[in-house]
Amino acid sequence: MPRAHYSPCPPDEVLLTGFRRVRDALDVPETFPEEVTAEADAIASRGPRRPPGVPERDPVDHRGIAFVAIDPSGSLDIDQAFSAQRTKHGYLVHYAIADLGSFVVPGGAIDAEARRRGLTFYSPDMRSSLHPEALNHGVASLLPGQDRAALVWSIKLDHDGSIHDAIVERSVVRNREAISYRTATDRLLRVDAPEELRLLREIGRLRQEVERRRHAVSLQLPSQEIVRDDGGYRLGYAESLPIEGWNAQISLLTGMAAAQLMVDAGVGILRTLPPPSRETMAELRAVAAGLRIGWHQQVGYAERVRELDPSIPNEAALLSTSARGLRGAGYASFVDGDLPADPEHSAIASTYAHVTAPLRRLGDRFANEIVLSVCGGYPSPAWVLEALPEIPKLMGKARGREGRLERRLLDFMEAAVLAGRVGDELDAVVSSRSDDEVTVTITDPAVIARITHTGVELGQRLRVRVAAADPSQSHVELVPLR
Repeated sequence: MPRAHYSPCPPDEVLLTGFRRVRDALDVPETFPEEVTAEADAIASRGPRRPPGVPERDPVDHRGIAFVAIDPSGSLDIDQAFSAQRTKHGYLVHYAIADLGSFVVPGGAIDAEARRRGLTFYSPDMRSSLHPEALNHGVASLLPGQDRAALVWSIKLDHDGSIHDAIVERSVVRNREAISYRTATDRLLRVDAPEELRLLREIGRLRQEVERRRHAVSLQLPSQEIVRDDGGYRLGYAESLPIEGWNAQISLLTGMAAAQLMVDAGVGILRTLPPPSRETMAELRAVAAGLRIGWHQQVGYAERVRELDPSIPNEAALLSTSARGLRGAGYASFVDGDLPADPEHSAIASTYAHVTAPLRRLGDRFANEIVLSVCGGYPSPAWVLEALPEIPKLMGKARGREGRLERRLLDFMEAAVLAGRVGDELDAVVSSRSDDEVTVTITDPAVIARITHTGVELGQRLRVRVAAADPSQSHVELVPLR
């Protein structure tokens, strides 16, 4: 993977205008209607309440658990907080999730607006939140040092990291602190590293090994990002810290536990992904052969791509092409035990559900009410069951808009970065190929672009010239040099 590198960009006012133009074209909202913010303010004032159709029970008091939230620096919409302890048989993981069901009124103005948005949409200069800030950055967020309504998962793991048992309860928690990934990493380097972070590392690594044994897919693809720093906005390649992977394993663990509860109960919402088709596999093996990368017939997709090294050009090219095997992700809801034809998420190699980010994803709120009802021994609320057929469509629409937003922002940023470099020659690597086009990855500046060229091979290094770059049209033209 290319090293993180940030290239000089035009003045902020030029970029902000471009970002806004992209959002306007995709109808990404920047504000909430008055009735939505008014409802949010009223709910924030009165606090959490039991959702309709849920038995009247006191929340379990989990304020004695030392939770810690680990998120990108500056995050205020805190969905999750982690804690764990060793047990005689392995580990007990506690995972607190923001309880949106206790704040969002079914059929109300916030609910309707959340269904219209589906997700929180991120731009370099702002975020378009799923819910108003009174909830997302206020009473519903697991902000540290405050009593908060939460759904607390208690997941028992064996010594090897395998799931033994899992339940979720409506609770009240007090998150001890919220720290960034960098702060957490720095603390782990100390001799007196906190126990909860040592356990996160230990459990995260165990779960990564369980993931390998499941033959789950892990693609380390180059990922572009637009970031804000003291000097303005920059375009670069994202770098991830190991603790981000360990933290993600806890979310995956919880999603898998939730999915199993739903499958056993015969009602729920799953995140699905079909396995690569025979045609796709044949294509990937042919690409590997062309790149002179061995791929034994008995070795499957997940096992082979997991071993690829993104720092080696031809292996990075195969990694990029291998993303074709992860197409078709979606959501599937079911009732009365009528499971979807392909209920698994093939990349995770398990059934899986989204339940850990209700502040940022619409479907999580409904999925959480289902697993709460399963563990609580009562029927799923009617308003949840009524929404189930609609949720996959709404989430699919939101995911499509999210992908278009990300790509168009990057297209604009690439054009803005290269506008001052027309005529320059740059080093590139061919990362994927179709009949008459190839995709090239450039390290400096951090650009991934398509060019018309038929005489190059995957993984080949070449020089390209910036022939044109127009930020107003988000257009870049690169010409390969022979």
